[in-house]
Amino acid sequence: MKNSSKIASLATLAFMLSANVSMAQPGQETEKIKKVIQAYETALNASDTDTVVTLYAADGVFLPQYKPSQIGAGNIRKAYQSIFKAITLDIKFKLEEIKHLAPNWAFARSNSNGFITINALGKKGPQASQELFLFQKQDDGDWKIARYGFSSTNPPRK
Repeated sequence: MKNSSKIASLATLAFMLSANVSMAQPGQETEKIKKVIQAYETALNASDTDTVVTLYAADGVFLPQYKPSQIGAGNIRKAYQSIFKAITLDIKFKLEEIKHLAPNWAFARSNSNGFITINALGKKGPQASQELFLFQKQDDGDWKIARYGFSSTNPPRK
């Protein structure tokens, strides 16, 4: 019985290694994902397109509100350049949950609050949104945004 248990454990380990499954603890992976979200928040507030693009997977998808999906680094770059030309953000994410779906996949849900400035008008007002991130762990062990979408939680203007 002891030998069969050892064999099963070794077989499981061999499978995980051959499938490139992370042996890291979920808590460590969650912390890595939190750091990506923190870097994204910092980049948004700095209107830093270059950093935003590096946080997405190469085939990432950005799902902006009221716009078509932006697929791949080039389209994501153009979308954020346009956004940062139009607005300046001063927001803070509140992370609500991170759930691991598989060894290399996780999602995070957050809410954000702060301010938005319409650059052409110089007008500043409240900003509140809800966000959903889908993360994919890359071959190098880094977590990247595979899909990201948001929607405003501000009440409609009258």
